[in-house]
Amino acid sequence: MIDITADLVRALVAEQFPGWAELPVTPVTRQGWDNRTFRLGDRLAARLPSGGAYAAGVGKEDRCLPLLAGHLPLPVPAPVATGRPGAGYPFPWSVRRWLPGDTVEGAADVDRPALARDLGGFLAALRAAPVRHGPAAGAHSHRRGCHPQVLSGEVEEALRRLDGEVDAAACRAVWADAVDSAWQGAPVWFHGDVAPGNLLVRGGRLSAVIDFGTCGIGDPACDLVMAWTHFDGPERRVFREAAGLPGDAWRRARGWALWKALATMAGLSSPDPEGFQRGVLLRVLDDPVAT
Repeated sequence: MIDITADLVRALVAEQFPGWAELPVTPVTRQGWDNRTFRLGDRLAARLPSGGAYAAGVGKEDRCLPLLAGHLPLPVPAPVATGRPGAGYPFPWSVRRWLPGDTVEGAADVDRPALARDLGGFLAALRAAPVRHGPAAGAHSHRRGCHPQVLSGEVEEALRRLDGEVDAAACRAVWADAVDSAWQGAPVWFHGDVAPGNLLVRGGRLSAVIDFGTCGIGDPACDLVMAWTHFDGPERRVFREAAGLPGDAWRRARGWALWKALATMAGLSSPDPEGFQRGVLLRVLDDPVAT
């Protein structure tokens, strides 16, 4: 694990962008998992991938964010400069315009029904953006945007490891429902990592969406998992209405949420020391917004 510190950012900036060398560097409370963010003066932010699996997202964001920005109802990060490996740091990194706000997970007061409505509307606008030059879903998007069938092996392995800990029959029923349909339209934009750490709020309302490192063109069902990872029952209904996708997309989305919960609980994915994903699994099984 690379120790990404303010001193490292100062060294990279001084080496590669000496015109900004005098700007103060301030760590930002965690925004997502894939990058570490630091304020660079008042108007800029430095974003450094936390590992090699996320490094390809730097160049992809450089290409995709300018294509999307004019078609979305909320601000997204604006690329300013791209850094190269240096100062002992092995990956490319980025400088973006600073977007003010707190993450949903860090904000003191969020209007949750409004968040559900505004996020659904943002995702609808994202799907409507022109797809020219957008990258097709695949390894670069960590399989987001693909058909959930690509995850069937991991689901079965997770259930094997969790034998006796979860309702395997109920999980398999949800999964069978998820893989029984496919996106019938032309491929559309998806974000790929819609999560509280990648959503900024100001005054309790959604103000910006960040971290497009797993974005691409494909099936947008993967972007709906916050229905179970964050929203409660009434909020899920608001989210569903605003997002405007048919029931089969929600069944695939439910499969994405099931996969992540099972994979995390079984140790196939990122650690979950607080047991958050176990609660997600219960919501997936007990409150299927897809029906």
